Amino acid sequence: MNTDFWLFFAVGIAAQLVDGALGMAYGVVCSTALLALGVPPSNASASVHAAKVFTGAASAVSHVLHGNVNWRLLALLSAGGVLGGVLGTFVLTSIDGAIVKPWVVAWLGIMGLVILWRAWRGTRPQVLGWTRPLPLGAIGGFFDAIGGGGWGPVVTSTLLGWGGDARQAIGTTNAAEFFVASAISATFLAALVTGQWEAAGLSDHAWSIGGLIAGGVVAAPIAGWTIKVVPVRALTWLVGLLVTGLAIWQGLVLAKLI
Repeated sequence: MNTDFWLFFAVGIAAQLVDGALGMAYGVVCSTALLALGVPPSNASASVHAAKVFTGAASAVSHVLHGNVNWRLLALLSAGGVLGGVLGTFVLTSIDGAIVKPWVVAWLGIMGLVILWRAWRGTRPQVLGWTRPLPLGAIGGFFDAIGGGGWGPVVTSTLLGWGGDARQAIGTTNAAEFFVASAISATFLAALVTGQWEAAGLSDHAWSIGGLIAGGVVAAPIAGWTIKVVPVRALTWLVGLLVTGLAIWQGLVLAKLI
């Protein structure tokens, strides 16, 4: 079997384990890894969201079974996320990948720094209220589609900042991600069928995409359990360092410094 499959199988497992514990990082880690491999931003986002449909379904079931889901919050986040994700996908598929790639790398780098800041502080930002999950979902969905990752960093961190219960914030965000990823994937498919988007070279990375899906699905069922046993701060440091390092490396590649 292709070496890329096993490499991205490992990436998928690691990213999903962290995502299950933190409510973030699967999309950011996988997108950054694909960009580092030379995959165009729109192809990377489409690939990651296709994988998220499978991993998200398994993760959502796990969180539901462990009682980590707030159903009202799930409905509002999902509705907003679907709207924002569809809009972000249309924007991404309408722009030349060479133009958008530096912005995507910068966004992923910012997300990495945000995660590191949270690890260093060891505290949650204080934002008043927990009353606007619909627009929060829309913002998270938009940035998730644009960057191939961002749903968790935007939504989970904000819910925790609003004072939400950690288990429900992480579990509900993970469950909602299935609906958001499905909508984004369907929009990419519609753009491909209508000719708005040409997924040139996507088949060249089929083994990598398959590895992400397989690794994520293997790890996803234990997502609900992970929250209870893994030291969150240690995982936060690890994912922050990984994402920031990959984004810096990819930025140097774009600048032709390496």
